[in-house]
Order: sequence, then structure tokens, then C-alpha cells
Amino acid sequence: MYIYNVTINIDDSVHDQWLDWMRKTHIPDMLGTGKFSEAKMCKVLVEEDMGGTTYSVQYRTKNKATLERYYVEDAPRLRQEGLKLFADKFVAFRTELEIIDEQ
Repeated sequence: MYIYNVTINIDDSVHDQWLDWMRKTHIPDMLGTGKFSEAKMCKVLVEEDMGGTTYSVQYRTKNKATLERYYVEDAPRLRQEGLKLFADKFVAFRTELEIIDEQ
């Protein structure tokens, strides 16, 4: 199993709109690709020098091949939607995690 983690710092001026969009549109669209079995959104509990609020959104997928298919088939469109709505109001970075053990 893999986790595709997206860490996002969102500007306060669009925070509520972005959070609503994430909950009602973006996360359901990500799950709707059929490539992720679940999603978890967490607020990062640090105070950022740049301001804004930081979140970690974790999408679980069965293997690296499925994640690679997401990058090719879905990522450009889904990323573009966020850029169109929130342009210069966020910073994001992505991390791939391989689950080694769960207890």
C-alpha cells in the first residue's frame, strides 16, 4: 500500500472557500478516479512564518503502478482545477509514502 500525501499551505483570504471545495469537490473527485481507496485530511499544527494554514491530505492507493496511472491519467486535470480557482493563494508539495507496517 502507498500513501500519496499532498501538503498545502492555503492563504487566509481564501481558506474557507478552499476548505469547502476540498471537502465537497476535490477529494470526492480524487476518490472518483478509482485509484484511491480512502482520503484523510489533517490540519498541520504548526504556525507558519509565511502565514496561512497548512493541511496534509493523504490518499491511500494499492500500489506504485496505480499511483503512476493517476499521474498520467488524472493529475494534470485535477491540479489545473485547483490552480484555476486558487492560483497564487497556496503552496503545495507532494510526497509518496510506502506503508511498511500497520498495527
